[in-house]
Amino acid sequence: MTAARARAALVARVLVLLCVLAGCQSATGAERQAAAPPTAIAADSFQPMRDYQQVALPVRIRIPAMRVDTGLLRLGREKEGTIAVPDSNELAGWYEEGPRPGQPGPAVILGHVDSKAGPAVFFDLKTLPIGSDIHVDRADGSTVTFRVTGRSQVPKTLFPTDLVYGATLEPSLRLVTCGGKFDRGAGSYVDNVIVYAELA
Repeated sequence: MTAARARAALVARVLVLLCVLAGCQSATGAERQAAAPPTAIAADSFQPMRDYQQVALPVRIRIPAMRVDTGLLRLGREKEGTIAVPDSNELAGWYEEGPRPGQPGPAVILGHVDSKAGPAVFFDLKTLPIGSDIHVDRADGSTVTFRVTGRSQVPKTLFPTDLVYGATLEPSLRLVTCGGKFDRGAGSYVDNVIVYAELA
């Protein structure tokens, strides 16, 4: 027996031994097909698991259709539990207790619509066209791009908390500002404008 045949015979014996240890059996093509799970994922649709823990902090948002290019503040909560708003009219803010842009779930970014001095960073959010791109730059130099899929204006008393903050399997983005009529007695707008965006 040649060395090549000896190696081949050894490999064959090892495979047989492994098969016995694993309890495997031979099967016809029909048997293998019948054993396949009914919801098997097509190979071309499979996406490898991303390392979401490595998604860097967002530091900037760019919305070309609105001519917005601004740094991002980090927002927490007020004492009463509501989300804090940016302390600048020129800067938007990312809600840091939620997902980072690019992680599964809705990343939420807030910005003012105007002030006594004039238009603020999200002044044109109420007219941002569906299909517009939103770029979020991150601390590690990477950029994640979202595309606007929807926009709504709702009374603040009927804010759709589940739609804005509810968990999603895929990374998404929510932009929020004020809108509607200005209530001079309360010193604030009566509505919120919300933009919904998904990964581009």
